[in-house]
Amino acid sequence: MADKGPWRVGVVGYGRLGQSLVSRLLAQGPELGLELVFVWNRDPGRMAGSVPPSLQLQKLAALGERHPDLVVEVAHPKIIHESGAQILRHANLLVGSPSALSDQTTERQLLEASQHWNHAVFVARGALWGTEDITRLDAAGGLRSLRVTMATHPDGFRLEGPLAAAHSTGPRTVLYEGPVRGLCPFAPRNSNTMAAAALAAPSLGFDGVTGVLVADLSLTEMHVVDVELSGHPGPRGRSFAVHTHRENPAEPGAVTGSATVTAFWRSLLACCQLPSRPGIHLC
Repeated sequence: MADKGPWRVGVVGYGRLGQSLVSRLLAQGPELGLELVFVWNRDPGRMAGSVPPSLQLQKLAALGERHPDLVVEVAHPKIIHESGAQILRHANLLVGSPSALSDQTTERQLLEASQHWNHAVFVARGALWGTEDITRLDAAGGLRSLRVTMATHPDGFRLEGPLAAAHSTGPRTVLYEGPVRGLCPFAPRNSNTMAAAALAAPSLGFDGVTGVLVADLSLTEMHVVDVELSGHPGPRGRSFAVHTHRENPAEPGAVTGSATVTAFWRSLLACCQLPSRPGIHLC
């Protein structure tokens, strides 16, 4: 980062995750070779009193005037659908809403823009544990199945479409079980870990990775993510298998767990160290 001066970083979205990133960039950025050059939020009033006026970007379409090296999206998949390709005209893009890539048109547009403008699309792994191991096993042709279950209190969900009308029928209710691609449009803010898994295992992808969304009334201050994978049977018919169980503390009703905020900061730092290669890369 130091070779060409500070990396110029813009942040799109000023919710809990965006606020944490902005705070860290202002406090730690200079010593890490990072310079915050703008913050955009759909509701500009939310930035009043906490983001210096000189850093507040009023129109997202004007981000090129700030000459960013990296734009960090922590808002909503709609931003990636509507503006992702345009952002890549000016800078590398760190996607914080990977559920957006379940839309094949969006994924194609990002790849085309990435190739055309020679900018990278980085995707934050978020709450997905064991990303590198999944990717290595998949690349070696050894991954047969991958299943990601996310459970939390119903207040922590932001559901749309038919899932918005789903109700818990007991202490623990499975709201969805099936291909990740079918879940992302209706749980865009609660399926990002599953989307990251689909990207980590391209041989299975959004259609082959299974996502399970569970409403659990006992999980008032926690998000629980279980990742289960298996390999192909060996000569004796037995398969390699891994099951990880991750408990992520979260404020009641929060979409993002506390450990995910820290993991995202590490992803931001990591992608600033990676070469700007066209394509989609998990970090």
